[in-house]
Amino acid sequence: MINFNGNLVKSSVVLSSNNRVFKYGDGIFETMKVENSKINFLEDHYFRLMASMRMLRMEIPMTLTLEFMERQVMKTLESNNLTNARVRVSVYRKDGGFYTPKSHTVNFIVETSELVNAQKEEYVLDLFKDYFVNSGLLSTIKTTNKLINVLASIYATENSVDNCILLNERKHVVEAINGNLFLVVGNTIKTPAISEGCVKGIVRKKLIEFIGKHPDYSIEETQISPFEVQKADEVFITNAIVGIQPITKYKKKTFKTIVGNSFSKALNELV
Repeated sequence: MINFNGNLVKSSVVLSSNNRVFKYGDGIFETMKVENSKINFLEDHYFRLMASMRMLRMEIPMTLTLEFMERQVMKTLESNNLTNARVRVSVYRKDGGFYTPKSHTVNFIVETSELVNAQKEEYVLDLFKDYFVNSGLLSTIKTTNKLINVLASIYATENSVDNCILLNERKHVVEAINGNLFLVVGNTIKTPAISEGCVKGIVRKKLIEFIGKHPDYSIEETQISPFEVQKADEVFITNAIVGIQPITKYKKKTFKTIVGNSFSKALNELV
């Protein structure tokens, strides 16, 4: 069962030929993790969704409150008999128009799937250089236009690696295919600044707050070159589903995972 505008539907929603996500990628989404019927970092996901809708000049319904979104997610979970799940909330402008929309009102879809522990002990990273992420502000929100991520995922599969680093037009590190990237360099934790074009990840935000209060480490949001990744002591990826995924190998460099695993435990406690 999926949730379409508050109604539970047994089959997938049939999109019309005028659907704006299909035609123009005119939509955004949030991916959330539910454990024991509790949505992790619900408020952060909700406010990021609202900020993204405002940025894309979508009309936010008065009914789309935090409580409403929580009810819709929980209703969809219950209909699928799930207490631990991966949830995707998609919001997109209603049909009509060419580049210029006929309306700024929106539809929403809530999808749920069984939560699978995706963290791996051995995790290999590579560099994707075929196409670049634009460092502009639009890249920092989760739009439904993810063609670079799709192509990078195909590249990763073809080259038998788990993930890839994405670069911006200045050839600086932006993020991984499905998460934000962190480097451990001595007692400094480095991550690409938002100005580099990385998604404003929820776990990224929580981890930056945690490291900012840590007695042994400092956080630095900065420009990072691909060469710096090889020189780092540790590298890890963060996203809402896995939390923290330590990297064990990048090109010829093998990494430790001590700090990444330590932060992962701390993040779980924070949740």
